Amino acid sequence: MSVVDDTSAAITAALEQVGPRLKRIRTQRRITLTGLADTTGISKSTLSRLETGQRRPTLELLLALSQAYRVPLDDLVGAPEVGDPRIRLKPGRVKGRAVIPLTRQPDGMQVWKIVIPTGKVNPQRRGHDGHEWIYVLSGHMRLVLGDQDWVLGPGEVAEFDTQVPHWFGSAGDEPAEILSIFARPGERMNVRTTPAT
Repeated sequence: MSVVDDTSAAITAALEQVGPRLKRIRTQRRITLTGLADTTGISKSTLSRLETGQRRPTLELLLALSQAYRVPLDDLVGAPEVGDPRIRLKPGRVKGRAVIPLTRQPDGMQVWKIVIPTGKVNPQRRGHDGHEWIYVLSGHMRLVLGDQDWVLGPGEVAEFDTQVPHWFGSAGDEPAEILSIFARPGERMNVRTTPAT
C-alpha cells in the first residue's frame, strides 16, 4: 500500500468518527439538536445527518460547531495523536479575561488557566449545571457565591456547585491568575494515590 493510500484510509477513518463524536459531545452537554441549530445557524436536519454520518462534515460546519462547543477543531475531528503528550495551548479571550485551555477532551472535565485583569466590575452572578474548583496562582481573586463575598489569595482554593449563582474577578491592584477545573453533572474527578502499606 502506498503512502497516498495510507493517508486516504486515515482520513476516511477520521471522518467516520466525526459524527459519533459530535453526537457524544452534544448529548453529554445536554444540548438538543434544536438548541444547537439556534446557536449555530445550521439546520436541525443538517446537524442530524452530520451526527449519523449521512452528511460529510465540511470545514465551515465544523468551525461553527467548534465555536458553539468552545473546543478546538482538532477535538471534533479527532486529529491523530503522534505520541506527543504536550497540549497545544490556544489562548482565547472571554469577557476581557485571557483563558488558556489545559485539557483537550471536549466531553470531559475542563481545566483552564485564567488571567483576570484588574478594574472595577459590577458582579453579574449566574448559575449553571456543574461543579467548579478554583485555585489562585497569584494576585487576589474576589468570589461572589450566592449571598457570600470572599477574597482569595495565592494558594487558596474554592470548591462550589455552579448552580449557585456566582461570579469571580480580580480583587487587587494586579491581575489574578487562577486555575479553574469544571465538571459537568455526571462527571467525576478520578484521584489516584499509592495505597498505604
